[in-house]
Amino acid sequence: MTMRELLFEVAHTYDQKASTKGHVPGQKVLRKVASRTDLGVLDGWEAEGYGGKGTAALAPWVGVFDPKINRNPKAGLYLAYIFSTDLKTVTLTLQQGVTDLEEKIRGRKVLLSHLERQADRLFTALPAKLAEEWNYRPSFGPQERPEAYEAASVVARPYDVSNLPTEDQLQQDLRAAESLLRSAAEADEALRAEEEGEPGLAQPKRKRKAGAAPAIGFKPGNSSAYLVAIAAHEQLKSRKHELLIQDFATHIAERDYEARNQHIHPKDLTLHPADAAAGDAGGADAGAADLQEWLVEAKVLRNGNAAPAVREAVGQLKEYSYFLYGEKGLKAPHLIALFSEDIGVYASYLEAEGIAAIWQTSDGWGGTATADAWGMVG
Repeated sequence: MTMRELLFEVAHTYDQKASTKGHVPGQKVLRKVASRTDLGVLDGWEAEGYGGKGTAALAPWVGVFDPKINRNPKAGLYLAYIFSTDLKTVTLTLQQGVTDLEEKIRGRKVLLSHLERQADRLFTALPAKLAEEWNYRPSFGPQERPEAYEAASVVARPYDVSNLPTEDQLQQDLRAAESLLRSAAEADEALRAEEEGEPGLAQPKRKRKAGAAPAIGFKPGNSSAYLVAIAAHEQLKSRKHELLIQDFATHIAERDYEARNQHIHPKDLTLHPADAAAGDAGGADAGAADLQEWLVEAKVLRNGNAAPAVREAVGQLKEYSYFLYGEKGLKAPHLIALFSEDIGVYASYLEAEGIAAIWQTSDGWGGTATADAWGMVG
């Protein structure tokens, strides 16, 4: 059974009016989740179905846990596929445990406000581009527990049960959610340490989206500092990275290229000729295998040291080209390494590796011969 098949089966067999005994069809499906090995969760991670105890839950759900972070849904952070009370939608959400807090915080409004405030604090520490794609407010139903789940959601991705995405897309979303959970867990630990010292300033309440995801295009990133997950470690990225991308996107639009940075994680930026992009709404990620694309990886030099920035750019460009294009049967992209300043002798090295280099100057943009031939600099 795939994850898609599981979600579909829960939606069509679960009965809130039935008991929670093991022979009840919907409960039976949920109880078998823990023993399944075919749902696509990462090795070492665990999944479990929840349909209530004694009385059937109004909003059944499937939890996905990293035991290294948390295994207790009553407290801590975890992922969950939570169904709405009408079973028409299911949402993959990064959740805070609510049960323990319900016992500690007696006022209903105070509890919901606390959960929302914590969710907003964690959101600001997530990878900006990816988090914004998941910045949705879930809608589970008007009852107390579903409302608590809504308030406790840090980020979410809603699905219509009657039109579930493909299994491949669901798995891609789950990988992104797993990365967000790791980032949130790191941020949660840091915030708790901060609370033990001098309290920080209150965070403004964020505005969350509702409905379907926006169309692919370019949207300036959040220039505030944020944590981004890279493989198994965390790297602090500063606003200079986002400002570099924004400045380049503005520049390249004047050269008749369209820049995109939405729904392309983990890529920094992709480019298409403006006339070709206008005729293709989805780009390479939407399956337009014959559309030429430029893949851009942006790096900020630290203290003028080009070597580590160049190494990282080469590694990521080659890796993304192989896994995100070649493995999917898509046309290989042109590769561009974008830098915050001149990289000196490394420019010719990148050209030899088949990678064009572009860097920001005091009065514009410089670049290698290939970038010049494409009309992107000069």
